[in-house]
Amino acid sequence: MQAYTIQLHQVEELQMIKDVDELNRIFARAKSTIVQGEKVIIERTDATGARNQVDELTTEIELQQYRDSVLKYL
Repeated sequence: MQAYTIQLHQVEELQMIKDVDELNRIFARAKSTIVQGEKVIIERTDATGARNQVDELTTEIELQQYRDSVLKYL
């Protein structure tokens, strides 16, 4: 298995339209990746198309904290 990448722009769009189901699918895939021993990379793509890593999650606790912060106001 390889690392799973979460694109911040996609998460932000889903937050704006309050698509909790899709966010939960993303977090379920991320959890599966971590359970299998790989890392989850959170990255943002800038206007030039360059990908910048914002964070790296390696434990279920870190993922749960990130998930809670994303879903906090939904």
